[in-house]
Amino acid sequence: MARIAESATIALDLGGRVVAVTVRRSALAKRTAIRIDPLRGVVLVLPPRASRADAERFLLAHRAWVAERLARLPASQSLEPGQSVDILGEPHLIRHCPAARRGVWIETAELCVSGLAEQVPRRVTAFLRNQAKAIIARHVGELSARLGRRAGRLTIRDTRSRWGSCSSRGDLSFSWRLVMAPEWVLAYVVAHELAHLVEMNHSPAFWNVVASLTPDAARARGWLKRHGAGLHLIG
Repeated sequence: MARIAESATIALDLGGRVVAVTVRRSALAKRTAIRIDPLRGVVLVLPPRASRADAERFLLAHRAWVAERLARLPASQSLEPGQSVDILGEPHLIRHCPAARRGVWIETAELCVSGLAEQVPRRVTAFLRNQAKAIIARHVGELSARLGRRAGRLTIRDTRSRWGSCSSRGDLSFSWRLVMAPEWVLAYVVAHELAHLVEMNHSPAFWNVVASLTPDAARARGWLKRHGAGLHLIG
C-alpha cells in the first residue's frame, strides 16, 4: 500500500483549474476529511492507514464540493489607496495625502495616509496595529477590574489560528485584525481570554465568567465564524 508522507501535495483538476491539495496525516483522524482554509487552500486530512490511492479517490469524489467551497471564499484585499478598510466595523476609505506630514489619521469616514505611495500599505497596517493595542488595552483594563484579577503582559500579533490567548501566567495575546471587527466582537474576545484568569479551561464555570463580562458571546462567536476568514485576507 503506497503511503503518503506526513506533509505532501496532490494536484486536483477542477475542470481546467488545478489546485494543489495539502495532504496531512493525523494519528487522531478516524476518517478522511477535507478542510478549506482561506490562507492555506485545500487541506486533506488522512487517518494513519490511508493510502495515496485512497486520498486520490476521495478527492475525485468530492471535486465538485471543493470547487463550490473555493468559489465561496472571500477575495483577498490590499490596503492600497482607494480601497476600504473597516475600523471597529465601520468602513474607511484609504486616501493618499502625499503633501501632508501627519502620518496616518482618521478624517470622517476616511483613513488618510501621508508619505510615499508605496509606503501606504505598511503605514496603514502599523496604524491598525496601534489602534488595536490601544483599544484592546482599554477593554483589558476595564474587564480585568470587573473580575478583580490582574492581567499580565499584553502582546499584539498577526496570529492565524486563534484570535487571542491567555497563558498560565496571565499574559495575553491578541490578533491586531480584531480592530477591523465591530467593537462588541473585539470586546467578546477580550472577555473570553480574561475569563481564563479565573478558569483555565472551557468548562461551564468558564462560560459563566464570560457571560458575566459580555452579553454578546454567542452573537460574537457567530460573527467571527461568518466573517473571521475575511479579516485574515486583508492586507
